[in-house]
Amino acid sequence: MLYGSVRSGLSIKDYLTELKAAGLGTLPGTSAEILDQSIRDVIARGRITVNQWVEVITTAHALGIRTTSTIMYGHVETTEHWVRHMALLRDIQKDTGGFTEFVPLSLIHSEAPMYSKRLVPNVRPGATGADVIRMHALARVMLGSRIPNIQASWVKEGPKMAQALLDAGANDLGGTLINESISTSAGAQYGQLVGPAELRRWIRDVGRVPAQRDTLYNIVQRYEAGDDPASPLDAVEDAEARFGSYRRLIASGEFRFTPR
Repeated sequence: MLYGSVRSGLSIKDYLTELKAAGLGTLPGTSAEILDQSIRDVIARGRITVNQWVEVITTAHALGIRTTSTIMYGHVETTEHWVRHMALLRDIQKDTGGFTEFVPLSLIHSEAPMYSKRLVPNVRPGATGADVIRMHALARVMLGSRIPNIQASWVKEGPKMAQALLDAGANDLGGTLINESISTSAGAQYGQLVGPAELRRWIRDVGRVPAQRDTLYNIVQRYEAGDDPASPLDAVEDAEARFGSYRRLIASGEFRFTPR
């Protein structure tokens, strides 16, 4: 949003107003990383500042455009930064009510330049399993009824940890996806298609009742035991062959730039 505002020469409010008039309904609250400028200056120097992120988000909320909220952790931050980050989100939510959910995103380190190329001193190799559980549990305690939806990222954590997080504060597994590239490019092992039936199985295996939601977390349908409608995505046998993948893309020379 900030980039679009700058490129168009419009204020953030005017730019978002134009987008809303054209059909925009919601925004992702990504690029939050850690909402502490001293940390951002280390891991994301030159990117959107804390104040700019807050301005975009609160302006969107004021216009009736709801957003997600995120945190990216497991690098150089401390648990004190986690608390400050969530406290800021909670304060914004108290004023605007515009956040639909909170999504903790642990650093996938293996191919991330800040780690693999040693661009950031003393960066950790991602969050530990204990860190991941603590993050989601802390989010549930701190955000409580203010932001009641806590999403576990199976793309970042894998299915088994995502299941465990449903007992550690999370109430959402996100979506099926098809061909994720951001986490995959950083070294994640997950991110290709997971069909609805498999997601429902993960949820039931930990004693929960799966439900489909919409973007605003309105329940579309609850799936009681044995209530499993067929989905075309469940019938896909080779998702990479059908939809492609990030790994297949970078291995192919078809789309590579070649100088004339």
